Amino acid sequence: MINTIIFDFGDIFINLDKGAPKVEFAKLGLKEWPSDLDELSIKFELGKVDELQFIQGIQKYLPDASIEDVRNAWNSVLPEHPMPLYRLEFLQILSLKYRLFLLSNTDPMHIEKFQHKAGMTFYREFYQCFEQVYFSFELGMRKPEPELFNYIIKKHDLSLRRTLFIDDSKENTDAAAAIGLQVWNLQVGQEDVVDLYDKKIIT
Repeated sequence: MINTIIFDFGDIFINLDKGAPKVEFAKLGLKEWPSDLDELSIKFELGKVDELQFIQGIQKYLPDASIEDVRNAWNSVLPEHPMPLYRLEFLQILSLKYRLFLLSNTDPMHIEKFQHKAGMTFYREFYQCFEQVYFSFELGMRKPEPELFNYIIKKHDLSLRRTLFIDDSKENTDAAAAIGLQVWNLQVGQEDVVDLYDKKIIT
């Protein structure tokens, strides 16, 4: 029986508009996203570069774009109301019965923007549902690295067969399943995290 749930963040609790940054950067003049910026964004998620270094890396391709221009384009992935209230209410009920953890590949700019959009009361109530919140930029590790899953399992003395990992990325759930975690690869647009009981994954 499941007693612990590890959740992804983006497209599990918060809705993302993943196409928006490409559109916004195109408006600034960046028509194609070069591969070295993919590498830079991963470094940003791992905390290996700070926000200014990340922005300056993008400004090499957009010398006329201001820091605020780049920041706004990058954060456009987050809609005006990123997380519906019903998901928070579901999570609060769930937290009374299960050990809950949040595990996200993300960067400080996105987290700051989420908190600003959600408001202090909302995001504090959200974070309080979890025993621990893990962001890749703070850990220096990111999914699907097995070391990251093993770190959390060992630190919190979790049982693999009694721990469920929920993520919208199949690469991540495959990696978690490979080390023995129970998984749900949530299909964005077809499923919602609040369907958890309906899926008979937990009782």
